[in-house]
Amino acid sequence: MRSTKLLALASALALAGCGSGGGADPGAGAPQGADAFLGAGCPDAGVRPNGDKEFTYWSMWNADEPQGRVLSKAIRCFTDKTGVKVNVLWLGRDLLTRNVAPALNTGTVPDLFDQDVSQVMAAVVASGGTQPVEDVLDYRVGEGDLKVRDVLPVASYDFPQNKGPDGKIFEIPYVVFGSAWWYDRTIAGLVTAPKTTDELFQLFDNAKSSGVAAIAQDGDRSTSNAALFTQAALRYLGAGGLVKAAEDKTGDVWRNDVGLYQAAEFVEKIAKGRYLIPGWDSAKYPTLQHRWATGEAAYLSLPGWLPGETKDYLARKGGDHSVSLASFPFPQPPAASHTVAERVPVGFAVTAKAKNPGAAKAFIAYVLNKDILSGVPAVADNLTPRADLAVPESQKDIKAQLTDPGVEQALYLDGVNAVAGGRWVETVLYPLTDNLLRGNISASDFIDAVADKQARFWKSAK
Repeated sequence: MRSTKLLALASALALAGCGSGGGADPGAGAPQGADAFLGAGCPDAGVRPNGDKEFTYWSMWNADEPQGRVLSKAIRCFTDKTGVKVNVLWLGRDLLTRNVAPALNTGTVPDLFDQDVSQVMAAVVASGGTQPVEDVLDYRVGEGDLKVRDVLPVASYDFPQNKGPDGKIFEIPYVVFGSAWWYDRTIAGLVTAPKTTDELFQLFDNAKSSGVAAIAQDGDRSTSNAALFTQAALRYLGAGGLVKAAEDKTGDVWRNDVGLYQAAEFVEKIAKGRYLIPGWDSAKYPTLQHRWATGEAAYLSLPGWLPGETKDYLARKGGDHSVSLASFPFPQPPAASHTVAERVPVGFAVTAKAKNPGAAKAFIAYVLNKDILSGVPAVADNLTPRADLAVPESQKDIKAQLTDPGVEQALYLDGVNAVAGGRWVETVLYPLTDNLLRGNISASDFIDAVADKQARFWKSAK
């Protein structure tokens, strides 16, 4: 159950609001219930593979989590409608580094796998492990003559970070996550979201004064730790700015760009202010995410997979189902001039050595069928790239940011986790953002260390 300490926050958090108040796309219906989706029949397949009797799919999900249940139905339905057997392994979030990448030089590779586009670029595409999937755009999805390119916005799949060295698209998205700061509106109240980081820190102070930790953070997730820095840096540099900084062979840009220093100051202030929940730095994901869900901290910064994950956890634990999730975008830091929305496109990719690529590609198109993909908002409370599907209540503010033409669109972390095949973040950024958030180094120390380590990194990479 949630801590009773949080009840005091309703009056104390004068600035915590329900976000930007965006709604679903025009024409999108109310989210279908999970039971209704899982119990509904199977739509016809638009493509029936010729020759392929089966294919292998390595999934980033677990079978018993919401997204896994959606894909389990898709697999059952695909086999029912096409006769093609799907040999699926549910491997979890680290499948690229633990399973796919190590298998690339062997004869045992999956035909199909999924993960977010930046991680796929870093771990698989950079080593030539995928094949183009542009032909999937002309596969029918099982809705009359509608093809994949007819149901997905061009921007959801045709962008620079989704193209390999050959200039071809390597991934077809089926889920889109946006980045946000999360809170429980039954605790925080329905007023105005923070517009600046000064107002954000006031919220943190209000939480602490009420006896509640301000921020929950699983310390073993270096990506999430780094995101506190990159969110601020993007507002100073704009979309693509961090990638340019990371690719500076001298490292001098880190000492010369005041925005990078100011972003580091934001993280330093979190560390010095002791806003993070005690024990965060030794916590293993998703321990602190779960502690936040049951009320031990006021805020959590994560992409849009949070509602599905916490809902599932609370249901298993018999937790308090009165939690009403809301979110707001990262507020503007002082003197920052860029308004940015960060997104995490997750999709399917086909390996270069796939033995059954035709069946794998037909399955991609089938998942994008409206009756199948509707399970993403209905069961997992997540967004899809299709504009004609429902938007879960918890995702409306994120959806508004991701579709606002006045907001710059950037990949989560600006996509720097794909620089040098992922080696740059592992060698330079992650160790230093971890240290900065732990309070082991100052913002000034951080900038100098990144500049020095980056220069050495690129020198050794030549």
